[in-house]
Amino acid sequence: MTFLLAHLSDPHIGPLPQPALRELVGKRLTGFLNWQRRSQLQDMEVLARLVDDMRAHKPDHVVMTGDIMNLGLPAEFPIAKAWLETLGPPHDVSFVPGNHDAYVKGSMPWLTETFRPWTTDDDDRHTHYPYMRVRGDIAVIGLSSGVPTAPFIASGRLGHAQRAEFVKLLDAAKARGLMRVVLIHHPPYRKGATPGRGLSDSRHFAAVIARHGADLILHGHNHRTMVAHMTGPDGNVPVVGVGSASAVPGTPHHRAVYHLYRIARSQKGWTISGQSRGLLSGSREIGHVGDVSLDRVG
Repeated sequence: MTFLLAHLSDPHIGPLPQPALRELVGKRLTGFLNWQRRSQLQDMEVLARLVDDMRAHKPDHVVMTGDIMNLGLPAEFPIAKAWLETLGPPHDVSFVPGNHDAYVKGSMPWLTETFRPWTTDDDDRHTHYPYMRVRGDIAVIGLSSGVPTAPFIASGRLGHAQRAEFVKLLDAAKARGLMRVVLIHHPPYRKGATPGRGLSDSRHFAAVIARHGADLILHGHNHRTMVAHMTGPDGNVPVVGVGSASAVPGTPHHRAVYHLYRIARSQKGWTISGQSRGLLSGSREIGHVGDVSLDRVG
């Protein structure tokens, strides 16, 4: 039986609620000025069309890898929650946060409480990341790389405690014969992002994958489709990034897209085929824009 998995990321919901002056201190001030410069590149009408197209395909599960928000303002969280509800019920949608969701320390309590329904594991526990949600033969393992950082820094980090729990979930899922799909916002390999924007403990993440493996790793953050590979105990593990779900006007590498994966069990393990659907060149319509080749490195 084929399992259909949809992946989208980085919608950066707008318009931005007007922040109070007291909220525009430190990193939020620089972020606010940056948002004013780039807000025209995120189109909510295109995003709505993309979500409608995604839902029309009736995926078995939807994964969303962060950056729903922009400055982590208290007023952004209800808006983000309402948008996440448009993707489907929490049982059918999994979320992991990005650096813009975890923008400052004051955002963290809001982040935990707001997105609890989309990050609760199958035992109805939500104490910390990572979580594991089993849907059919698929184990969705969600990691949080979103941490507050200094101005002009957009890096992420997992930390030792989260990586230790991650190992346990990978091994448990493998013991059950499940396909392991890992969600993380930041590209989890060393050259996945420019300095100041990557995963600071990517070397440790790579060591976990090298020893314990995974079947598919999905991320966002760079606002473009990217395919790389990490070494696992049973061969290379595809690592795929998706573009921003609301990006316009965009270049061929920076436009509103989401990915659809068809996953099936085979005699040799798992077969995965992917396609990219999004903003068609020269129009505002959503359609097929190409296949996601898991053999292509970019």
